[in-house]
Amino acid sequence: MRLDVILRVATKLLWPFMLVFAVYIQLHGDYGPGGGFQAGAVAGATVVLYALIHGLPAARRLVPPAVVETLVPLGVLIYAGVGVVGLLLGDNYLDYSHLADDRVHGQEWGVLLVEAGVFVTVASTVVAIFYAFAGRGRG
Repeated sequence: MRLDVILRVATKLLWPFMLVFAVYIQLHGDYGPGGGFQAGAVAGATVVLYALIHGLPAARRLVPPAVVETLVPLGVLIYAGVGVVGLLLGDNYLDYSHLADDRVHGQEWGVLLVEAGVFVTVASTVVAIFYAFAGRGRG
C-alpha cells in the first residue's frame, strides 16, 4: 500500500472524523438512534481501516494488542459495575435511580455509563478479532 498515496492521505484525513462521529453516536444514543454498540463498531472499524491502509504493524503501534486485551474485559466490568452499584445501594441490578440525587439524573448517568461500557467492549472486540485474523500465519 505504499504506492497508494490517495488512500493513505484520505485515511489520515478521515480517521479523526470517524472517531468524532463515533463519540457523537455514543452521546446521541440517549436522544435517538445510536449508542454504545453502534459507536463501538464505528470506532473499531476506524482502527481496522487504519490497519488496512497503513499495515498491521502500524496499527499495532497505534493501538497495542495489550491495550486491546485490557479494554475488552474493562468494558464488561464497567457495565456490570453499574449494576452492582445499584445492588449495593439497595435497588435492583441495573437500577440507576440512586446514582445521583435525583432519580431522573440517576437514570441518565446509569444509561451513559452502561453505554460507555458497551462502547469500550465492542470497539476493542472488533479490533481484537481483526488482530487475531490479520496476524494469522505471521511469526
